[in-house]
Amino acid sequence: MRVLIVYASRYGATREIAGRIAFTLGRHGLDTTVQPAQRADDPIRYDVAVIGSAMYDDHWMKSATKFVRRNRDTLAKLPVWIFSSGTLGSSADDSERPCPHARATPEEIAEFRSTIKPKGHCFFFGALDPNKLGFIHRLKLKLLANRNNAPKYPVGDFRDWNEIETWAMSIARELDPYSARIAA
Repeated sequence: MRVLIVYASRYGATREIAGRIAFTLGRHGLDTTVQPAQRADDPIRYDVAVIGSAMYDDHWMKSATKFVRRNRDTLAKLPVWIFSSGTLGSSADDSERPCPHARATPEEIAEFRSTIKPKGHCFFFGALDPNKLGFIHRLKLKLLANRNNAPKYPVGDFRDWNEIETWAMSIARELDPYSARIAA
């Protein structure tokens, strides 16, 4: 089964999440292709799609949103899972795994639920390294830090690789419960 994994990542954390999803699905016998949204293949050549984007100001990145909108007719016919990532912190609630942070939902997800009907959406905490930020994002971070009574913006790597792999394994099990058991 051919799986297209598309991502939009400004500083690399979401790209690495997409890579870990591909690695996990590959361990379960699925043929994965990982591509950035702005150069991704037409999904018509695939059996499944997993699409993810970094989240800024409650929105997916434009390249990922454009990919979904441009390919919505094809994606609506495929099993599709979507994920978002952001640097909101690290307070996981183990009772809701494999996707404990569903409360962090970008505005585009409601549209995607009605147009492509994804089988699931998961939010993963991301990573924030101020040294990698572009000028505008460094400025926003400084402005947030200088606000009176503003909470400190979390800096660091908050990705939970076990959580990401658990979510990917749930996709593999849904696609082919027998082969996913054997590969585990």
